[in-house]
Amino acid sequence: MTGGILKFFATGTNVPPLGDRAQIDILFKKYRLRVMLAITLGYGLIYTCRLALGVVKKPLIDSGVYSPSDLGLIGSALFYTYAIGKLTNGFLADHANMKRFLAFAFLATALCNLAMGFTTALWAAVLLWGLNGWFQSFGAPGGVVAMTAWFSNKERGRAYGIWSTAHSIGEGLTFLVVGAAVAAWGWRIGFWGPGLIGMVTAAGVWMLLQDRPQTLGLPNVNDWKHDRYQEAEKPHLKSVLALQLSILKIPAIWVLCLASASTYVTRYAINSWGILYLQEERGFSLPMAGTLLMTSTLAGIVGAVAFGFISDKLFDARRPPANLLFGILELIGLLLIFFGPTSMPALIAGMLLFGMGLTGLVTSLGGLFAVDIAPNRVAGAAMGVIGIFSYIGAGIQEQISGALIQKGMIVAGDVRTYDFGPAIWFWIGSSVLSILLATSLWRTRRRD
Repeated sequence: MTGGILKFFATGTNVPPLGDRAQIDILFKKYRLRVMLAITLGYGLIYTCRLALGVVKKPLIDSGVYSPSDLGLIGSALFYTYAIGKLTNGFLADHANMKRFLAFAFLATALCNLAMGFTTALWAAVLLWGLNGWFQSFGAPGGVVAMTAWFSNKERGRAYGIWSTAHSIGEGLTFLVVGAAVAAWGWRIGFWGPGLIGMVTAAGVWMLLQDRPQTLGLPNVNDWKHDRYQEAEKPHLKSVLALQLSILKIPAIWVLCLASASTYVTRYAINSWGILYLQEERGFSLPMAGTLLMTSTLAGIVGAVAFGFISDKLFDARRPPANLLFGILELIGLLLIFFGPTSMPALIAGMLLFGMGLTGLVTSLGGLFAVDIAPNRVAGAAMGVIGIFSYIGAGIQEQISGALIQKGMIVAGDVRTYDFGPAIWFWIGSSVLSILLATSLWRTRRRD
């Protein structure tokens, strides 16, 4: 039975190559567009299934279902299983048919969200949200493997930048649309809505996505684009597993792991606790808090695309100068949000700068830089190694933030007051650390 399951998910065999250059060009253009739509819009829509918990925290706390510490435990379950899953599934993705791999995962994460809307037991919520994290961990490695199979080395920065807008698409939909739905119909719709979105997304990915070009009779995309690629990528020189393990011998990979983990502390601190902060500290309604966070996600779309183009064109595919630039933008944005003038223009400006800077850093430190310095054939493994550290950082953040916010919460009758100060300094300190670590790789270049 296990063999049958593995066979179902395995990538297809290479078929005899097509000889008609015109037909090859037509098929590449057709499938590349579909692949980019599937991995960008599909991953963006499925992101709502990951972020739903952040939108419903205040209703759950106010109704007495969970405490901030309980929510930190539930949230960390997703991040820890995601961390492990991103590593193991990253290695598996290099051997898989992305059409089946991603469609299955998206359907499974949708079902987890639907089930979350029916439970209030802490143990069940931890289990379901942990399973959700496991199935969510298929998404990023799968998207990167599909992208590197269908887009050449020279296109990678731009393609990765476009794909990275998926995070912002998902965040925007969650904060605005799901947030408005929760305000109108209660916390359960915060899980049921994303669950329904996920089911439709799984069907769309199944229709659009394709296996590797060689399984359709097309050449390697680097050959088609007359682009250089490493000799080590050729199957007769090294096995895929040996290439995957070789990633661990690259010192810059380990620095990227720590830099990405620090960045993900801040990223998911704002995603998970930002709405609660805006509601309790600034007095905004749930729809307004969601709208403000959506401004950062819209800026994130610009930041992801801009990072790819700036690092490719302005810095000749060097990521470190762009990392420093976007890191500074993120830090200025954070300082404006938490310590700037209390006016709405200042808060919006902080959200825009934070969103643009953070998403640029996530684009690079969360995968692009690692994919640059690792062999193309094992892009999924590179994403997996970075991912396990990134989401361990996110999981630790969830528990520490929940504990700090719980400690600073005072309940007097039906009134709750919060002291977010310690958590805020924890988030800002993590951002500073990520910038320092990323800058230490100033001389690191991509492999050609």
